[in-house]
Amino acid sequence: MKGIKVIAENKKARFEYFVLDAYEAGIVLNGDEVKSIRQGAINLKDSFAVIKGGEVFLRNCHISPYQKASYFNSEARRDRKLLLNRLEINKLIGKVNEKGLTLIPLKVYFKGSLVKVELGLCQGKKLYDKRETLKRKTQELEARRAIKEYK
Repeated sequence: MKGIKVIAENKKARFEYFVLDAYEAGIVLNGDEVKSIRQGAINLKDSFAVIKGGEVFLRNCHISPYQKASYFNSEARRDRKLLLNRLEINKLIGKVNEKGLTLIPLKVYFKGSLVKVELGLCQGKKLYDKRETLKRKTQELEARRAIKEYK
């Protein structure tokens, strides 16, 4: 298997949502966008995926224009088609129609020479769930510090 190199991660997604399931999807890009992603100029912060016409599209994902490209640069926040199997798309259509489930990109990475997106089927957290997550993280941090001091 070829190496996987993570380019961008959506850390806020794991704080804001419960990730129920994850899918690997290819993404349709132009050449200048691939070069820009290789430089790490991609932001997944407010992006999400939608299903329309039996196809999955990534929305609001910002890929900065490649500096050395000509004037034919792609638009930074355009909709980009995601490549999934028909069975996976049908499964996602059924799940997304359920109450409160949405598709959020968790990370973008290179798998060999191909750009892949890890899509998470997510359910939004309530405020008390977020507080619980924060509380658990601080307890783990304090425990690690205590172990470090003890050694």
